[in-house]
Amino acid sequence: MAATPRPPASVPEDDEALIAAARAAQENAYSPYSGVRVGAALVADDGRVFSGCNVENASLGLTQCAERAALSRAVAEGARDFSAVVITSSFEEPLMPCGACRQVLREFAEDLRVVSVGMGGASKESTLGELLPTAFAPDDLRGGAR
Repeated sequence: MAATPRPPASVPEDDEALIAAARAAQENAYSPYSGVRVGAALVADDGRVFSGCNVENASLGLTQCAERAALSRAVAEGARDFSAVVITSSFEEPLMPCGACRQVLREFAEDLRVVSVGMGGASKESTLGELLPTAFAPDDLRGGAR
């Protein structure tokens, strides 16, 4: 049986800067089709923070989520190991990552801490392993490497 995300909780003080970075990125979201604005702040193991926002496309399948935008930015700057991601959105309640984002983040961080904060201030926290148990991973490929 799959683990369920932890219930809403108050946001730890240490996360406030990450929430601010995600909210700043959220302001730049391009979402003319859904109207949903999402920001993400991804924390590398070395302490660097990479932010991203969702970028929609008229061909909806080509839309890029904020989490993947932040990850792409991080990888482009040489980061490969991550400890946490904070996600904010224009929804009142916390919005957890979609399945595609969960799988892409899993490529780099099996036990990533995932925090989502809604506009109303409520938050949910989980780990990527809880959100995507028994994920397809690099180790599943013979000779695969990161």
